[in-house]
Amino acid sequence: MSAVVRGLVARGAGQELTVEDVRLPRPDAGEVRVRIRAAGVCHSDLSMVNGTLAPPFPLVLGHEAAGVVVEVGDGVERVRVEDHVVLNWAPACRQCWFCRHDEPWLCASSGTPAVARGATADGAQLHVTLGLGALAQEVVVPQHAVIAVPPALPWAEAALLGCAVLTGVGAVNNTAAVKAGDSVAVIGLGGVGLAALTAARAAGAGPVIAVDVSPAKRELALAAGATDYLVSDDRLAKTIRELTEGRGVDHAFECVGRSATIRTAWRSARRGGQVIVVGMGAKDDEVGLSALDIFHSARTLRSSVYGSSDPDREVPELARAVLDGSLSLAPLITDRIPLDAAPAAFERMARGEGARSVVLFDE
Repeated sequence: MSAVVRGLVARGAGQELTVEDVRLPRPDAGEVRVRIRAAGVCHSDLSMVNGTLAPPFPLVLGHEAAGVVVEVGDGVERVRVEDHVVLNWAPACRQCWFCRHDEPWLCASSGTPAVARGATADGAQLHVTLGLGALAQEVVVPQHAVIAVPPALPWAEAALLGCAVLTGVGAVNNTAAVKAGDSVAVIGLGGVGLAALTAARAAGAGPVIAVDVSPAKRELALAAGATDYLVSDDRLAKTIRELTEGRGVDHAFECVGRSATIRTAWRSARRGGQVIVVGMGAKDDEVGLSALDIFHSARTLRSSVYGSSDPDREVPELARAVLDGSLSLAPLITDRIPLDAAPAAFERMARGEGARSVVLFDE
């Protein structure tokens, strides 16, 4: 028998989000059913419905979540019923060229924008975001899309490990390899940007310059580890250079996903510095850079996909860091809400308000 659960459904780009009954299949061989306990509202979910991406609809949103295993299919050995797990929206196959060359975050078979799974109450074929559709009471996913974590880990913090924390911390530690004494700028202070600030400060970077369009995010930025806070304006790159003895920062992290902020990050980095694009942008939003500037600046421009991480290894490490107090995620969570309040959380995120909203599900 399939399961009927409540989930946040998008019926089309730009349409109102609704909480609806959806029907999920029973776990097949190698699959597990997870009762979701907490799920973050991530900007990548917004990209699914605001026209940045073009997934199929109807679509259950959500990909950053944690919960408890309630059923397993035949052949499942990775987890057991009652295990606490974090969901992984890009599980590595461990067999493709990228996985065999130690780049599982680029796995050829992972990260599909939407997967057909289940049906709506009116019988339409249902799709789930990034193979998960985690803004729902339950999900059915392949066993390699879950990672066991200690039961002592709070649900809200556990959920954020699956995307915002893994992405932001990984961008700093894995992609850029920030070290003590390096200067850092982080542009865009959603959950991922705040996680990047936390990681940069923990690495001993300084100054750590936080940038956003909203003055209201100053306290969040300072709590996450920023030494300086700037409201973005036309002089932003010049101001960042003034804070770094005229050079620019060693590492500029762009956590917005827009060509304009990528160019600003480029101008904010020193000669020979790194520009790391963490935000996911639109296909038609092209970045223009001078060929002479590229040559003369000797900067490196690269992206950080899923924090250049191996979630199977790094999620348990991050969970231990949260539990021992060496990683604080408190500044990342500004709203704890029920599922019915998720549409309003998407509206706040579109306006650039707050950091992460986390949907908490009852027992």
